[in-house]
Amino acid sequence: MKIDIITLFPTMFNGPLTESLLNKASKKKIITINLIDIRLFAKNNKVDDRPFGGGSGMVIKPEPLYDAIKSTGVIRKNIYYKNNYNKPYVIYMSPQGNVLNNQIICNLLKFKHLVIICGHYEGIDERILNYVDKEISIGDYVLTGGEIPAMVLIDSVVRMLPGVINPESVRNDSFYNKSLDFPHYTRPYMFKSHKVPKVLLSGNHKKIQQWRLNQAYIRTKKRRPDLLK
Repeated sequence: MKIDIITLFPTMFNGPLTESLLNKASKKKIITINLIDIRLFAKNNKVDDRPFGGGSGMVIKPEPLYDAIKSTGVIRKNIYYKNNYNKPYVIYMSPQGNVLNNQIICNLLKFKHLVIICGHYEGIDERILNYVDKEISIGDYVLTGGEIPAMVLIDSVVRMLPGVINPESVRNDSFYNKSLDFPHYTRPYMFKSHKVPKVLLSGNHKKIQQWRLNQAYIRTKKRRPDLLK
């Protein structure tokens, strides 16, 4: 999968993209990530301006952002794609978008090329949304920019790509089966008077599996009953 990140602050991604599973996925050529600085497409380094109609804050101008998007190969004429999943898919990280969930992540896995726009200030010129396929939010709150939400989106997608982690681990994740995960224990058996449940030591895999399913249900019902609906 190719991932292009369009941002005003590319150095914010240096740590997250060079550590842990994202770094391993890059080294294994499972993903290719490119950072695109919007300022490189701005005249006189002018990337923002005051909003028409007045108001506080600044808005990212359409021209440099359009050119940054165009540089990824998204806006091309007379290009035939075998199917929609071969087309670059443009995402704008926005508090006004659909809240990220496992269903959205699974759908994004089908695409070979994601282009992620990180907004800033009061947002981007509304006309750029004509070139955006989907707006995505990571929750009902506002951050200083779209860089951290983009990191969340990339991490959540990449970890589910084939070859990144054990497929069984993905299938046991919270939300994968519309429920929360079951409790996990490791050594030592006794920790500050708290014991590991005996069923996990029984060696009876059928009973262990049933216990885990029951615990996942109990946890989901208690913490996220909305998922059971």
